[in-house]
Amino acid sequence: MKHLSKLVAVAVVFFGLNSIQAQDENNPWQVSVGVNAIDVYPTNDSDASYPTGELFSEYFNVNDHWNVIPSLSYISVSRYIGDGFSVGARGSLNRIEKLGDVSVGDLTHYAIDGTIKYNILRNTKLDPFVEVGGGYTWVDEIGAGTVNGGLGLNYWFSDNFGLSVQTQYKHAFEDYGVKHFQHLAGFSIRFGGTDTDGDGIYDKDDACPEVAGLEAFNGCPDSDGDGIEDGKDDCPNAAGLKELNGCPDADGDGIADKDDACPNEAGLEALAGCPDADGDGVADKDDQCPSEAGPAENNGCPWPDSDGDGVLDKDDQCPEVAGTVANNGCPEVTEEVQKQLNDYARTILFDTGKASLKPESTSVFVDIIRILNEYPNAKFTVEGHTDSVGSAKLNQSLSEKRANSVRDFLINEGISSNRLTAIGYGEDKPIATNNTRAGRSQNRRVEINLVK
Repeated sequence: MKHLSKLVAVAVVFFGLNSIQAQDENNPWQVSVGVNAIDVYPTNDSDASYPTGELFSEYFNVNDHWNVIPSLSYISVSRYIGDGFSVGARGSLNRIEKLGDVSVGDLTHYAIDGTIKYNILRNTKLDPFVEVGGGYTWVDEIGAGTVNGGLGLNYWFSDNFGLSVQTQYKHAFEDYGVKHFQHLAGFSIRFGGTDTDGDGIYDKDDACPEVAGLEAFNGCPDSDGDGIEDGKDDCPNAAGLKELNGCPDADGDGIADKDDACPNEAGLEALAGCPDADGDGVADKDDQCPSEAGPAENNGCPWPDSDGDGVLDKDDQCPEVAGTVANNGCPEVTEEVQKQLNDYARTILFDTGKASLKPESTSVFVDIIRILNEYPNAKFTVEGHTDSVGSAKLNQSLSEKRANSVRDFLINEGISSNRLTAIGYGEDKPIATNNTRAGRSQNRRVEINLVK
């Protein structure tokens, strides 16, 4: 028994020096050593050959019933397996001098028990638990199996060292077995923590268990030392500002250098950190006119108005000819011009009864083409008319052919086809009487009218 006490003391020192943290997934081991007391009286054992009381009677009668030796007399080891449960083993020894109210001299007591423990409150200083299990107990040379159940309490002075008290009932099924209570009090040590990265923070509590870090960041590193852990630092290798998620801002414009297209020149967020001297919304580096405001579509330069008509070239359908805003920058065909155009058109001559142009009409086409070119975006209808001589069907066909003949001539001379439409009205729109030669001569005509 003396040697066993020495071994228990050595175990206390060994586990004390190697203990680290609280018993949990990363610190699963707990070792407890101390003294135990055996009490057979409050067991309600009517079959015993010695007097006992009712269950729990005189439970705290230390002087009359408890068997204690003044030495370390038990050691237990348990391992945490999860969800508050631990499994373990305990060995104890004692000397039995009292069986109930009877003095029996000096009987040896040895016990080996397996335990299943459940910690009710975890990670607290006050740590109650319940324990069940079974084992084998010898009193002198007689041994018997037992089923055990009890309650206990750990009080942790620190993360690794505490005081443990426990009481348990051990029921022996064999007739010769001794039913008894065993009370234990001692010191407990918890250890076995894992710190993979060696930063002093155990893996369970280490948000970065494989990279050495700082306690302030739950074990995660801050490589650039800017007070922002690497996992939340957009620039972990360059010290920066908290408001920019740890990134630097060399030009102080509030835009992180990594997102700043002009990191050494203060600028605007809308322009990726680049300046805009003329305030036109085009960054100076992309602005071909950085001192003169202009639209982005024109590379930051103002739109020109080459003909000075108040319509910018980009919107001016006639950028080299002054016109009006209403006509998209092109000159408008006035009534006077329209009258002059038809004065010329009415002098176009055709072969009698045909759509072929007479050669002497060539000169008048020069004037017509000149007018049409002065209004490059204007569209016109070329209208053919006849007198009432002949059938209406033939007159209609002839008017259409003559209108197309004039249109084709103008197109061949460079007038865009999409500006001209040919229409024949036959004898339907006379401008004079068809009863006289002079009136019929006026009705046989071509007009070129502006499409409005």
